[in-house]
Amino acid sequence: MSYKTKLSSRDVTPKTLWDRRKTLKLAPWVLFQGLFFLPKLTEARDTVGKKLKSLKDKLFSTTEPLTAYSKATSYNNYYEFGTDKSDPKKYAYQLEIEPWVVRVEGHVSQPKDFTMNELLTLAPMEERVYRLRCVEGWSMVIPWIGYSLSELLRRVAPTKDARYVEFTTVYRPDQMPGQRKPILDWPYTEGLRLDEAMNPLTLLSFGMYGSFSPNQNGAPVRVIVPWKYGFKSAKSIVSIRLTEKEPQTTWVKASPKEYGFYSNVNPSVNHPRWSQARERRIGEFRKRDTLLFNGYGDQVAKLYEGMNLEKYF
Repeated sequence: MSYKTKLSSRDVTPKTLWDRRKTLKLAPWVLFQGLFFLPKLTEARDTVGKKLKSLKDKLFSTTEPLTAYSKATSYNNYYEFGTDKSDPKKYAYQLEIEPWVVRVEGHVSQPKDFTMNELLTLAPMEERVYRLRCVEGWSMVIPWIGYSLSELLRRVAPTKDARYVEFTTVYRPDQMPGQRKPILDWPYTEGLRLDEAMNPLTLLSFGMYGSFSPNQNGAPVRVIVPWKYGFKSAKSIVSIRLTEKEPQTTWVKASPKEYGFYSNVNPSVNHPRWSQARERRIGEFRKRDTLLFNGYGDQVAKLYEGMNLEKYF
């Protein structure tokens, strides 16, 4: 079976019919494999509404209430489809996601072009319930499905010169109407330090809420970096390049005084046009205090020991 293309939100199973506990139960064939065998994805599914088999991650997942699926898939920043929050859901069905190849290259010993089927079966899938904080001041809690990006990077063997990881997203102005306008310097690029990319929190994600992600949420493959503002989590990735020098990312090029390379969630470092001290959780009326590193300090604070986080924002 192959990974389906041209899917819209209409193809998604209504979340009112979704039983989260049943979705997360391990299938009988997994138990048959033995206690020390973690399940891989059975095969690539042919509709977004089909379920992804995964293990529920308990180490990194938050227990906070989930954002409603309808909100998480209709209120999005994805400028390739337009600048209005509703544009991605309206236009993302046009993006063809089959075939899809992700090239991993640069300072690696084993560069490779990975097909979607190779990526989907490369490592055991996990569900991780992550907070996602937008630089504009709103946040969500989403159950993402995937595996640590480090699983992929280890397979290409980074060399001693690899210090950063650059992500390039798809460029198809015929299918992505926002790319027909000079909103940003297309294609969209983002980057991490290698140690950030190798941190187990950094997720290579293929799904959410138990199913493959819809196009407006970054299908078919994206990265989730939960302690950074949302624009660092590149969507619809086609290239991962390991570099020696810090990549020139899209938002740094667009406005370096507003969007730094690190972009760690930090309530004490304001955006030039608004405070970052509080945030609005989608679905809630009252604002809440913003947490340093979005609440993931125990896992990532050591990455920035000795750094001036106001200078390296």
